[in-house]
Amino acid sequence: MVLLKGVMSGIDQMADQYRADGAVCIRNALAPSVLEQAFRCFEWSLNHPTPSACTFYDSEVTEFYQDLCHPTGALAYRELIAEGPIADIVARLWGSENVWFLYEQVFLKRGEATRRTPWHQDTSYLALEGVQVAVVWISFDAVDAEHSLEFVRGSHRGDLYNGSAFDAQDDTAPIYPEGLPRLPDIESNRSAWDIVSFDVSPGDIVVFHPSTLHGGAATESGHQRRTLSLRFFGDDAVYARRPSQA
Repeated sequence: MVLLKGVMSGIDQMADQYRADGAVCIRNALAPSVLEQAFRCFEWSLNHPTPSACTFYDSEVTEFYQDLCHPTGALAYRELIAEGPIADIVARLWGSENVWFLYEQVFLKRGEATRRTPWHQDTSYLALEGVQVAVVWISFDAVDAEHSLEFVRGSHRGDLYNGSAFDAQDDTAPIYPEGLPRLPDIESNRSAWDIVSFDVSPGDIVVFHPSTLHGGAATESGHQRRTLSLRFFGDDAVYARRPSQA
């Protein structure tokens, strides 16, 4: 395992913050060799798209691409997960002995200025829940806090909302006809919410609980944001039934 000096002791101090806020940024978590390995995995995913790969908000001048959960992704990512420090970092935040890899997701924003990623909770889309569930967000580009991933602190301990359908006309448009409350319009009333974001440099990672309300800030013209998300679950994760989309 390649781990920069002092990272694990810093993680122990962040565990309480993670449990309270639902999101933490760990500086210099990935050594250059691990970051390079993660980027090779990112490129593998770009070069091996799944049938569900898509571009949101069709545009001739911008690209907002995402793909996830490749059938052989666990094999392609195995060395990164099994030999790198990422799973150990997650287990340390949880205070857990066991951690399992769930799936990967890649995002690519580039071109002219791109719109923000709608506020949502990942758990709304997952048939899984528990305290020991986490997303590790890795950016391969330096991103200031104004253009980074944003979180509503402590929201992972509150209501679970309907998922966002990523409708260009309404960010709160739901994916399920009923069964979960509609997403609040956070962006129109930001001052009412305890929003936090982190400036990140390559090698930093953001770890958050998937029930934490989060959304990605817009990118400016000429900038790109290449990110890899890795999802993990632990001992207390259980199957969760979600409403039908039919």
